[in-house]
Amino acid sequence: MKFLDQVKIYIKAGNGGDGSPSFRREKFIEYGGPDGGDGGNGGSVILKAEQNLNTLIDYRYQQHHKAKRGDNGSGQNRTGKSGDDLILKVPLGTQVFEEDNKTLIYDFVKIGEEFIAASGGKGGLGNTRFKSSTNRAPRKFTKGTLGEIYTIWLQLKTIADIGIIGLPNAGKSSLLAAITNANPKIANYQFTTLNPNLGVANYDDKEVTLADIPGLVEGAHKGTGLGIQFLKHIERCKSLLHMIDITNSDIKKSYNQVKNELKKYSLKLSKKDELVVLNKTDLIDENEIKKIIKSLKKNIKSEIITLSTLEKKSVSKIKSKLITYAS
Repeated sequence: MKFLDQVKIYIKAGNGGDGSPSFRREKFIEYGGPDGGDGGNGGSVILKAEQNLNTLIDYRYQQHHKAKRGDNGSGQNRTGKSGDDLILKVPLGTQVFEEDNKTLIYDFVKIGEEFIAASGGKGGLGNTRFKSSTNRAPRKFTKGTLGEIYTIWLQLKTIADIGIIGLPNAGKSSLLAAITNANPKIANYQFTTLNPNLGVANYDDKEVTLADIPGLVEGAHKGTGLGIQFLKHIERCKSLLHMIDITNSDIKKSYNQVKNELKKYSLKLSKKDELVVLNKTDLIDENEIKKIIKSLKKNIKSEIITLSTLEKKSVSKIKSKLITYAS
Protein backbone atom coordinates (compact mmCIF):
# COMPACT_ATOMS: atom_id res chain seq x y z
CA MET A 1 0.00 0.00 0.00
CA LYS A 2 1.33 3.45 -0.89
CA PHE A 3 1.72 6.06 1.82
CA LEU A 4 -0.01 9.43 1.52
CA ASP A 5 -0.18 11.93 4.37
CA GLN A 6 -1.88 14.93 2.74
CA VAL A 7 -4.84 15.22 0.38
CA LYS A 8 -7.39 17.80 -0.75
CA ILE A 9 -11.02 16.69 -1.05
CA TYR A 10 -14.38 18.18 -2.00
CA ILE A 11 -17.37 17.33 0.20
CA LYS A 12 -21.06 18.09 -0.24
CA ALA A 13 -23.84 17.28 2.20
CA GLY A 14 -27.25 16.30 0.86
CA ASN A 15 -29.96 18.89 0.25
CA GLY A 16 -33.16 18.74 2.26
CA GLY A 17 -36.28 17.44 0.50
CA ASP A 18 -39.10 19.85 -0.36
CA GLY A 19 -42.32 20.01 1.62
CA SER A 20 -45.51 18.89 -0.12
CA PRO A 21 -48.46 21.18 -1.08
CA SER A 22 -50.84 18.20 -1.26
CA PHE A 23 -54.60 18.28 -0.48
CA ARG A 24 -56.72 15.30 0.43
CA ARG A 25 -58.56 13.83 -2.53
CA GLU A 26 -60.70 10.97 -1.20
CA LYS A 27 -63.98 9.59 -2.43
CA PHE A 28 -67.07 10.63 -0.41
CA ILE A 29 -65.06 13.19 1.61
CA GLU A 30 -66.38 16.59 0.63
CA TYR A 31 -63.84 18.80 2.39
CA GLY A 32 -60.31 17.53 1.90
CA GLY A 33 -57.95 20.01 3.48
CA PRO A 34 -54.16 20.09 3.39
CA ASP A 35 -52.23 16.87 3.98
CA GLY A 36 -48.77 17.69 2.62
CA GLY A 37 -45.88 16.12 4.57
CA ASP A 38 -42.46 17.60 5.33
CA GLY A 39 -39.36 16.88 3.28
CA GLY A 40 -36.61 14.66 4.67
CA ASN A 41 -33.31 16.03 5.93
CA GLY A 42 -30.24 15.70 3.74
CA GLY A 43 -27.42 13.39 4.77
CA SER A 44 -24.30 14.84 6.40
CA VAL A 45 -20.66 14.10 5.56
CA ILE A 46 -19.00 12.66 8.67
CA LEU A 47 -15.31 11.92 9.20
CA LYS A 48 -14.50 9.03 11.55
CA ALA A 49 -11.14 7.90 12.96
CA GLU A 50 -10.38 4.22 12.32
CA GLN A 51 -7.67 2.15 13.99
CA ASN A 52 -6.61 -0.03 11.06
CA LEU A 53 -5.80 2.80 8.65
CA ASN A 54 -2.38 4.42 8.32
CA THR A 55 -2.60 6.35 5.05
CA LEU A 56 -4.92 8.73 3.16
CA ILE A 57 -4.25 7.02 -0.18
CA ASP A 58 -7.95 6.20 -0.76
CA TYR A 59 -8.72 9.90 -1.10
CA ARG A 60 -6.02 10.35 -3.72
CA TYR A 61 -8.15 8.53 -6.29
CA GLN A 62 -11.60 9.69 -5.17
CA GLN A 63 -11.64 13.34 -4.18
CA HIS A 64 -15.35 14.21 -4.54
CA HIS A 65 -17.72 12.93 -1.87
CA LYS A 66 -21.46 13.63 -1.73
CA ALA A 67 -24.08 12.54 0.79
CA LYS A 68 -27.65 11.62 -0.24
CA ARG A 69 -30.38 14.26 -0.44
CA GLY A 70 -33.65 13.98 1.49
CA ASP A 71 -36.80 12.83 -0.31
CA ASN A 72 -39.66 15.23 -0.87
CA GLY A 73 -42.73 15.09 1.37
CA SER A 74 -45.94 13.64 -0.03
CA GLY A 75 -49.68 13.45 0.58
CA GLN A 76 -51.35 11.86 3.61
CA ASN A 77 -48.86 13.77 5.79
CA ARG A 78 -46.02 11.48 4.78
CA THR A 79 -42.57 12.85 5.59
CA GLY A 80 -39.86 12.24 3.02
CA LYS A 81 -37.07 9.84 3.88
CA SER A 82 -33.93 11.50 5.20
CA GLY A 83 -30.76 11.06 3.15
CA ASP A 84 -28.15 8.65 4.49
CA ASP A 85 -25.07 10.15 6.10
CA LEU A 86 -21.79 9.61 4.27
CA ILE A 87 -19.07 8.36 6.63
CA LEU A 88 -15.48 8.86 5.47
CA LYS A 89 -12.93 6.82 7.42
CA VAL A 90 -9.58 8.44 8.23
CA PRO A 91 -6.50 7.26 10.16
CA LEU A 92 -5.96 8.21 13.77
CA GLY A 93 -3.93 11.42 13.87
CA THR A 94 -5.64 13.02 10.87
CA GLN A 95 -6.06 16.79 11.01
CA VAL A 96 -8.75 18.64 9.05
CA PHE A 97 -7.88 22.03 7.57
CA GLU A 98 -9.87 24.63 5.67
CA GLU A 99 -9.22 25.23 1.97
CA ASP A 100 -6.22 27.45 2.77
CA ASN A 101 -4.51 24.39 4.31
CA LYS A 102 -3.55 26.52 7.32
CA THR A 103 -6.68 26.92 9.46
CA LEU A 104 -7.14 23.81 11.64
CA ILE A 105 -10.77 22.69 12.00
CA TYR A 106 -10.47 19.35 13.79
CA ASP A 107 -7.85 16.93 15.07
CA PHE A 108 -8.53 13.19 15.51
CA VAL A 109 -6.75 11.87 18.61
CA LYS A 110 -9.06 9.01 19.66
CA ILE A 111 -10.28 5.90 17.88
CA GLY A 112 -13.96 6.12 16.91
CA GLU A 113 -14.06 9.93 17.08
CA GLU A 114 -16.50 11.52 14.64
CA PHE A 115 -16.63 15.01 13.15
CA ILE A 116 -19.45 16.41 11.03
CA ALA A 117 -17.52 18.04 8.21
CA ALA A 118 -20.61 19.15 6.27
CA SER A 119 -24.16 19.26 7.66
CA GLY A 120 -27.11 18.12 5.57
CA GLY A 121 -29.86 20.54 4.59
CA LYS A 122 -33.12 20.70 6.55
CA GLY A 123 -36.29 19.29 5.02
CA GLY A 124 -38.93 21.79 3.84
CA LEU A 125 -42.34 22.14 5.52
CA GLY A 126 -45.51 20.71 3.98
CA ASN A 127 -48.67 22.79 3.69
CA THR A 128 -50.19 21.04 6.72
CA ARG A 129 -47.77 23.07 8.86
CA PHE A 130 -49.43 26.30 7.73
CA LYS A 131 -53.02 25.30 8.50
CA SER A 132 -54.75 27.58 11.00
CA SER A 133 -58.23 28.67 12.09
CA THR A 134 -58.11 31.52 9.59
CA ASN A 135 -56.38 29.66 6.79
CA ARG A 136 -58.03 26.26 6.32
CA ALA A 137 -56.59 25.58 2.88
CA PRO A 138 -53.00 26.84 2.80
CA ARG A 139 -51.12 26.36 -0.42
CA LYS A 140 -47.89 27.47 1.15
CA PHE A 141 -44.98 25.05 1.57
CA THR A 142 -41.21 25.48 1.79
CA LYS A 143 -38.34 23.95 -0.11
CA GLY A 144 -35.54 22.10 1.62
CA THR A 145 -32.35 23.98 2.43
CA LEU A 146 -29.08 23.25 0.67
CA GLY A 147 -26.47 20.99 2.22
CA GLU A 148 -23.10 22.49 3.13
CA ILE A 149 -20.31 22.39 0.55
CA TYR A 150 -16.62 22.58 1.45
CA THR A 151 -13.19 21.95 0.06
CA ILE A 152 -10.95 20.70 2.86
CA TRP A 153 -7.45 19.35 3.38
CA LEU A 154 -6.70 16.20 5.33
CA GLN A 155 -3.23 15.93 6.87
CA LEU A 156 -1.97 12.87 8.68
CA LYS A 157 0.32 13.25 11.70
CA THR A 158 1.23 9.86 13.04
CA ILE A 159 0.59 9.28 16.75
CA ALA A 160 3.47 7.33 18.32
CA ASP A 161 5.14 7.19 21.73
CA ILE A 162 8.68 7.47 20.41
CA GLY A 163 10.05 8.86 17.15
CA ILE A 164 13.23 7.40 15.67
CA ILE A 165 15.50 9.98 14.03
CA GLY A 166 19.00 9.96 12.56
CA LEU A 167 21.06 10.20 9.40
CA PRO A 168 20.36 7.90 6.46
CA ASN A 169 21.68 4.35 6.96
CA ALA A 170 22.07 4.80 10.75
CA GLY A 171 20.13 1.58 11.35
CA LYS A 172 16.70 2.98 12.24
CA SER A 173 14.80 0.44 10.17
CA SER A 174 16.93 -2.42 11.51
CA LEU A 175 16.06 -1.39 15.05
CA LEU A 176 12.37 -1.18 14.22
CA ALA A 177 12.46 -4.67 12.67
CA ALA A 178 14.39 -6.08 15.66
CA ILE A 179 12.10 -4.83 18.44
CA THR A 180 8.66 -4.65 16.78
CA ASN A 181 6.44 -6.60 14.38
CA ALA A 182 7.12 -4.13 11.56
CA ASN A 183 8.79 -5.20 8.30
CA PRO A 184 10.53 -2.09 6.93
CA LYS A 185 12.82 -2.23 3.91
CA ILE A 186 16.44 -2.76 5.01
CA ALA A 187 19.46 -2.41 2.71
CA ASN A 188 23.08 -1.25 2.81
CA TYR A 189 22.50 2.09 1.08
CA GLN A 190 21.02 5.45 1.97
CA PHE A 191 17.34 6.36 1.80
CA THR A 192 15.97 2.82 1.93
CA THR A 193 13.17 4.31 4.06
CA LEU A 194 10.99 6.41 1.77
CA ASN A 195 7.96 6.69 4.05
CA PRO A 196 7.40 6.65 7.83
CA ASN A 197 7.15 3.17 9.35
CA LEU A 198 5.21 2.28 12.48
CA GLY A 199 5.82 -0.59 14.84
CA VAL A 200 4.73 -1.75 18.31
CA ALA A 201 7.29 -3.07 20.79
CA ASN A 202 6.14 -5.30 23.67
CA TYR A 203 8.09 -5.56 26.91
CA ASP A 204 6.98 -6.60 30.40
CA ASP A 205 3.27 -6.60 29.35
CA LYS A 206 3.56 -3.02 28.10
CA GLU A 207 3.37 -1.62 24.59
CA VAL A 208 5.35 1.18 22.97
CA THR A 209 4.54 2.56 19.52
CA LEU A 210 7.53 3.72 17.47
CA ALA A 211 7.65 5.83 14.31
CA ASP A 212 10.69 5.60 12.03
CA ILE A 213 11.04 8.50 9.58
CA PRO A 214 13.37 8.77 6.55
CA GLY A 215 16.90 9.93 7.35
CA LEU A 216 17.63 13.62 7.81
CA VAL A 217 20.42 15.16 5.76
CA GLU A 218 21.97 18.62 5.96
CA GLY A 219 19.53 21.23 4.66
CA ALA A 220 16.49 19.02 5.36
CA HIS A 221 14.57 21.98 6.85
CA LYS A 222 14.80 23.63 3.41
CA GLY A 223 13.46 20.53 1.67
CA THR A 224 16.68 18.64 0.93
CA GLY A 225 16.25 14.86 1.06
CA LEU A 226 13.09 13.17 2.31
CA GLY A 227 12.98 13.54 6.10
CA ILE A 228 11.58 17.09 6.17
CA GLN A 229 8.38 15.84 4.53
CA PHE A 230 7.76 13.53 7.46
CA LEU A 231 9.06 15.41 10.53
CA LYS A 232 5.46 16.30 11.35
CA HIS A 233 4.92 12.59 12.09
CA ILE A 234 7.08 12.82 15.22
CA GLU A 235 5.73 16.16 16.49
CA ARG A 236 3.24 14.29 18.68
CA CYS A 237 5.81 11.82 20.07
CA LYS A 238 6.59 11.94 23.78
CA SER A 239 10.30 11.26 23.23
CA LEU A 240 12.87 10.83 20.47
CA LEU A 241 15.33 8.00 19.87
CA HIS A 242 18.39 9.40 18.09
CA MET A 243 20.20 6.65 16.16
CA ILE A 244 23.88 7.15 15.34
CA ASP A 245 26.15 4.79 13.40
CA ILE A 246 29.12 4.32 15.75
CA THR A 247 31.37 3.56 12.76
CA ASN A 248 30.85 7.10 11.47
CA SER A 249 34.10 9.04 11.15
CA ASP A 250 32.74 12.10 13.00
CA ILE A 251 30.01 11.13 15.46
CA LYS A 252 29.70 14.59 17.04
CA LYS A 253 29.13 16.15 13.64
CA SER A 254 26.51 13.51 12.80
CA TYR A 255 24.66 14.20 16.06
CA ASN A 256 24.77 17.99 15.70
CA GLN A 257 23.67 17.85 12.09
CA VAL A 258 20.40 16.09 12.94
CA LYS A 259 19.78 18.27 16.02
CA ASN A 260 20.28 21.44 13.98
CA GLU A 261 17.76 20.30 11.38
CA LEU A 262 15.22 19.57 14.14
CA LYS A 263 15.81 22.98 15.70
CA LYS A 264 15.37 24.79 12.39
CA TYR A 265 12.16 22.88 11.71
CA SER A 266 10.65 23.26 15.19
CA LEU A 267 12.28 24.45 18.42
CA LYS A 268 9.67 22.48 20.38
CA LEU A 269 10.63 19.29 18.56
CA SER A 270 14.33 19.76 19.33
CA LYS A 271 13.59 20.06 23.07
CA LYS A 272 11.84 16.71 23.44
CA ASP A 273 13.35 14.07 25.73
CA GLU A 274 15.98 12.17 23.79
CA LEU A 275 17.69 8.81 24.05
CA VAL A 276 20.93 8.60 22.03
CA VAL A 277 21.63 5.11 20.68
CA LEU A 278 25.07 4.23 19.28
CA ASN A 279 24.32 1.47 16.80
CA LYS A 280 26.46 -1.24 15.15
CA THR A 281 28.70 -1.72 18.21
CA ASP A 282 29.52 -5.25 17.03
CA LEU A 283 31.80 -3.65 14.42
CA ILE A 284 34.06 -1.79 16.91
CA ASP A 285 36.39 -2.77 19.74
CA GLU A 286 34.94 -2.43 23.26
CA ASN A 287 37.67 -0.06 24.45
CA GLU A 288 37.07 2.19 21.47
CA ILE A 289 33.34 2.26 22.31
CA LYS A 290 34.10 3.47 25.85
CA LYS A 291 36.30 6.27 24.49
CA ILE A 292 33.56 7.40 22.12
CA ILE A 293 30.91 7.47 24.86
CA LYS A 294 33.23 9.38 27.22
CA SER A 295 33.92 11.96 24.52
CA LEU A 296 30.25 12.37 23.63
CA LYS A 297 29.15 12.88 27.23
CA LYS A 298 31.20 16.08 27.36
CA ASN A 299 28.86 17.70 24.84
CA ILE A 300 25.63 15.68 25.00
CA LYS A 301 23.34 15.86 28.04
CA SER A 302 21.02 13.12 26.81
CA GLU A 303 21.37 9.52 27.96
CA ILE A 304 23.64 7.45 25.73
CA ILE A 305 23.37 3.68 25.28
CA THR A 306 24.88 1.19 22.85
CA LEU A 307 23.14 -1.26 20.55
CA SER A 308 23.78 -4.19 18.30
CA THR A 309 20.62 -5.49 16.64
CA LEU A 310 22.35 -8.85 16.26
CA GLU A 311 22.48 -9.41 20.05
CA LYS A 312 19.28 -10.39 21.90
CA LYS A 313 20.57 -8.97 25.18
CA SER A 314 21.19 -5.62 23.55
CA VAL A 315 17.70 -5.58 22.00
CA SER A 316 16.05 -6.44 25.35
CA LYS A 317 18.02 -3.65 27.01
CA ILE A 318 16.75 -1.01 24.61
CA LYS A 319 13.18 -2.27 24.92
CA SER A 320 13.24 -1.68 28.70
CA LYS A 321 14.63 1.83 28.11
CA LEU A 322 11.85 2.63 25.64
CA ILE A 323 9.19 1.83 28.23
CA THR A 324 10.69 4.50 30.49
CA TYR A 325 10.86 7.14 27.73
CA ALA A 326 7.32 6.39 26.53
CA SER A 327 5.68 6.83 29.95
